[in-house]
Amino acid sequence: MSSDAPSPATTALERLIQAEGALSILMPAHNLEAVIATNLRRVHAFFSRFAIPFEILAIDDGSTDGTAGQIRRAEQELPHVRGLYLEQNMGKGAALRAGFERARGAFILFLDADLDLPPEQAVSFFEVMETTGADAVIGSKRHPASRLHYPLLRRIVSTGYYRFIKLAFGLPLRDTQTGLKLFRRAPLAYAFPRMLVKAFAFDLELLALIHHRGFSIAEAPVQVVFHGTLGGLSWQAVRSVLNDTLAVFYRLYLLRYYDAIPDVHLPHPLPSVTVLIACPAETEYLHQALRALSRQTIPPQEILLLPDHPSGHPWPYPVREIPTGRLRPAEKRNVGIREAQGEIIAFLDDDAYPSPDWLERALPYFSLPGVVGVGGPAVTPPDDPFLAQLSGAVYSRRIVSGDARFRYLPGRVRETDDLPSCNLLARAESLRAAGGFRTDFWPGEDTLLCLDLVHRQKGRLFYEPRALVFHHRRPLFLPHLRQVGRYALHRGFFVRRFPPNSRRLAYFLPSAWLVFLVCGALAAALWPPARLLWIPTVLLYLLLTLLFSFERQPIRWFLVWLGILTTHLVYGWRFLQGLAGLGLPRRPAPFDHPSEQRRAPEGSPPCVS
Repeated sequence: MSSDAPSPATTALERLIQAEGALSILMPAHNLEAVIATNLRRVHAFFSRFAIPFEILAIDDGSTDGTAGQIRRAEQELPHVRGLYLEQNMGKGAALRAGFERARGAFILFLDADLDLPPEQAVSFFEVMETTGADAVIGSKRHPASRLHYPLLRRIVSTGYYRFIKLAFGLPLRDTQTGLKLFRRAPLAYAFPRMLVKAFAFDLELLALIHHRGFSIAEAPVQVVFHGTLGGLSWQAVRSVLNDTLAVFYRLYLLRYYDAIPDVHLPHPLPSVTVLIACPAETEYLHQALRALSRQTIPPQEILLLPDHPSGHPWPYPVREIPTGRLRPAEKRNVGIREAQGEIIAFLDDDAYPSPDWLERALPYFSLPGVVGVGGPAVTPPDDPFLAQLSGAVYSRRIVSGDARFRYLPGRVRETDDLPSCNLLARAESLRAAGGFRTDFWPGEDTLLCLDLVHRQKGRLFYEPRALVFHHRRPLFLPHLRQVGRYALHRGFFVRRFPPNSRRLAYFLPSAWLVFLVCGALAAALWPPARLLWIPTVLLYLLLTLLFSFERQPIRWFLVWLGILTTHLVYGWRFLQGLAGLGLPRRPAPFDHPSEQRRAPEGSPPCVS
């Protein structure tokens, strides 16, 4: 195609881009060492023919071969190429989202890096967009003008999937999965912050959200030559697509999850952030947390460490260490609140580490009026020991945590009045107005802080499921049950003393069950007809808890089941103690959290780059 004899499609491309802004071409790549450099040169050469501003973002999705090195060489060679390098393979959807967040263009073109769909086809997409006024133009293999060199099995699966989503979603499209897609910026700016699917049904979730919001979508024909290097078909992939598709339907039409998410954006200018970590001493887990903080997509202004005693490390910027002596966690955090320089203070436990976009996900909520704090889930790390994994599995069961399950697994965006301090960001001025944390309770001081922020200061507190941290668990059974008992003891006491965010039915249920067990057993022993109620009820409870404990491995299933049974009993007993005002310690119990077992070796170097 020659620039001195432009086709109508070429002039449409130039007219739109010159009128509205630059073009960003997103090319996600995974293990394409052999072809990525050649393909980047081809795409760069093609779009250089036009009198338009453009950029090519080559996104290495955690490749294990030399793909990243090839992209870096292309960056040096080609002026319009920029590389983006993800540490782990997160899937095509996550790679495209990361690319969009760094893209500068008013138009965004998705182009698979293997070039099954060559870049030359993109020019006709601009003609369709100009003619129809659409917000998005999607390549469709089922368009009457499309030409395919495509495996028969993939055609059959594609046809079946099209008919399924047509019935379920009513999308005005015959194909959602073709990799070549053109968007104006607004639809993606709306959809990406709400999306959960990162891999298989990413395309469907994106298009369903855009259509549901009212953005217009048009189709364009494509010519497909399948090379089999990206998007290969397997039965496992088909099953995953169906699972994700049903999940999108549930969130969109039944849960109304996407509609509940407010329109938020990163505040401008960005507020400065202090990350505050209260810790007894330097540990391997603390190093892990600092490594994760060093990889934040929006880096904090400073990180305050509050150990008992000096570590002796010359921590690199932005880490600042303030030894406090042996204080309880709330007292340490209050020292940090006084010393913090950031407008936002982000609390993180020393046995937890954040996802790379932790701050990026949470900070947009501070653009909403009245928001004083944001938090997210604390999920069990995948590398936790076996018994710690089981503890996390117990907490994550709805029959244990009820509506508070969102603390342990990503749930839905919501306003709340109680978030744990292992994953909490709050305005420094609001924290100081509250006087910091109460120091006469541990645990539970975070519940009382949230009570002040929401019910006394009339602020708004949001839960964002993608502002994720990984929180190491105490192992089943004794350390886990000691923690459960402390939670229950203080919650029972708070029900009487601080009811607005503690007097809720779910907190009473384990105690009600314990009372039924004990009283029912006595009644059955003294009056045999009572067994007709007591025994079937106990058997039904055992069956329900067994079903809710399901794990693929029998030993895990059995241990999670025992964990649920003992958690209910311990929580029920200790909650009653707290409700009666009995057993509250004057001083906190000794620490037993996992970091105490992971002391950093003597002479360990600082771990933040």
